[in-house]
Amino acid sequence: MKTKKFTTVFSLGVVILVAFGLAWAGSQGSLRAFGMPLFMFLIGLAFIMQWIAFIPAYIFQTEKFYDLTGSLTYITVTVVALVLSGSVDARTYLLSGMVILWALRLGSFLFRRILKSGKDSRFDAIKPDFLRFLLTWTMQGLWVSFTAAAALAAISAQIKVSLDGYALAGLLVWLAGLGFEAVADAQKSKFRKNPSDKDRFIHSGLWAWSRHPNYFGEILLWVGVAVTAFPVLYGWQLVTLISPVFVVFLLTKVSGIPLLEKRADEKWGGQADYEAYKKNTSVLLPLPPKRK
Repeated sequence: MKTKKFTTVFSLGVVILVAFGLAWAGSQGSLRAFGMPLFMFLIGLAFIMQWIAFIPAYIFQTEKFYDLTGSLTYITVTVVALVLSGSVDARTYLLSGMVILWALRLGSFLFRRILKSGKDSRFDAIKPDFLRFLLTWTMQGLWVSFTAAAALAAISAQIKVSLDGYALAGLLVWLAGLGFEAVADAQKSKFRKNPSDKDRFIHSGLWAWSRHPNYFGEILLWVGVAVTAFPVLYGWQLVTLISPVFVVFLLTKVSGIPLLEKRADEKWGGQADYEAYKKNTSVLLPLPPKRK
């Protein structure tokens, strides 16, 4: 028990330390607000919002507004960045729109989903533990900070660069990613609404080409954001381009694919059709199914 508690406290410290390092790097060349670099203020705001939301979540033992809080944080820090920057150009508006539109779509989708299902089973063993539940909310602060880092660094940067080929390429990649994610989510929602598919796994549409097409879209759209932000960034600000790399790491190694694959194996493992699907279908990248 003491070992687990120590590990959780240590993890909290590491998360905050990493966030501070990101805040420092992204603050080089940043505009200032309230006596500090605007970028650093935005990262701090992202974490404060999570910790405030954690209080009622722990008291009432609920995770129902976890994803919603994350989406609202993206929107809030982006709007605050726009308001406090005082220097807004076309690229700034484009990056802000990318982040806000994505957050509105995904946040509303996830919130409707949890209202319908009633809970998120991932939190069952975590909610009663104060430190572990706090770590989960703190990790969301880190998620917001890293994924939106390139956009926030560009929005809060002192220098501005007019729209160019990077902006066009970034927008096209972002649109492709958002479309892929939205279509995959819609296909799965429609599949789950069919009573006959209640205890089955989806393997049609985009899900026939990838076992996690929504995650592929998620990664792609953040690549688009990073490409759009790139011309504005210099020096240590370039560290914020780690945004899509962080998304890849988190989705493929930590909280995304590993958890879903384990849950799927527990539910359908051993079934011939599931084992064939798993063998013949790409984990992430959309690829034609292997011939059986």
